[in-house]
Amino acid sequence: MTKKAILLTVLGVVVGAIAGYIYYAEVGCISGTCAITSKPVNSTLYGAFMGGLLFNTFVKSPKK
Repeated sequence: MTKKAILLTVLGVVVGAIAGYIYYAEVGCISGTCAITSKPVNSTLYGAFMGGLLFNTFVKSPKK
């Protein structure tokens, strides 16, 4: 992986983690039975994972 690809993926993880926590804080799960949004750690980690995956799709593969 190139330096640009790593930077873009890390940026996606950070943005996703922030978005996951904001989702927990604003929407959340009142009953506590929701697997992802019942705890802030779960939603933050899920957001970080999904953000990393999303931003990683914009990385161009090297040409051969």
